[in-house]
Amino acid sequence: MTDVKKAIAESVNTFFYYIGGGYENFSGLGIDRIVKYLNLFGLGAQSGLDLPQEARGFVPTPEWKEESRGEVWYIGNTYHVSIGQGDILVTPLQVANFTAFFANGGKLYRPHLVKEILDGENQLIRKIEPEIIRDNFISDKNIKIVKDGMRQTVVSGSARRLDILPYKISGKTGTAQWGTNKTPHAWFTSFAPYDDPEIVITILIEEGKEGSDLPVTIAGEIFDYYFSEKNR
Repeated sequence: MTDVKKAIAESVNTFFYYIGGGYENFSGLGIDRIVKYLNLFGLGAQSGLDLPQEARGFVPTPEWKEESRGEVWYIGNTYHVSIGQGDILVTPLQVANFTAFFANGGKLYRPHLVKEILDGENQLIRKIEPEIIRDNFISDKNIKIVKDGMRQTVVSGSARRLDILPYKISGKTGTAQWGTNKTPHAWFTSFAPYDDPEIVITILIEEGKEGSDLPVTIAGEIFDYYFSEKNR
């Protein structure tokens, strides 16, 4: 039996097909609700990062497909979106930002690179304060389910090689196909420690094959460096 935690931990695509697009007498979420929540998490839009030309990514809709391609939306398109495939596009920053949402308990923050602005005499002009873009749109219960599923990814799922480290990491692997004759992109997004998160790491390796392979190893090395330096 597969529940949502196992599906997250082991990347069970068929589970998300079923939940997103339905099957037989089960209707599933449907593309309209999926798009609604993707937008709430900031996908398909700029986050407001303090750098120019931030990419927006792209969230496909039935209206877009009909207007741009002259084709109707099929259930297969919903299945693809349900697992982050098809025409959907996201940036590593967007993935890191929604990972932080689950790590911090339900707040989507505007990311910043600038901490403070100083004048020519190094006097403080303005300090950049944390800014919440959106919160209270996912229940605490569902946030915890996702966090637990991400923890299970490391304990017994596709990133279990990280379970040897002395702090509790939570994460999600991803393998994104982008062409029939192309090597898939490899993703791993994660946070630690599970009980009191303080760092999010998102790794994307273009044409890196499997998310459960090199991205997990790289993230582990970064976590190890971060916590080693912190505890010196």
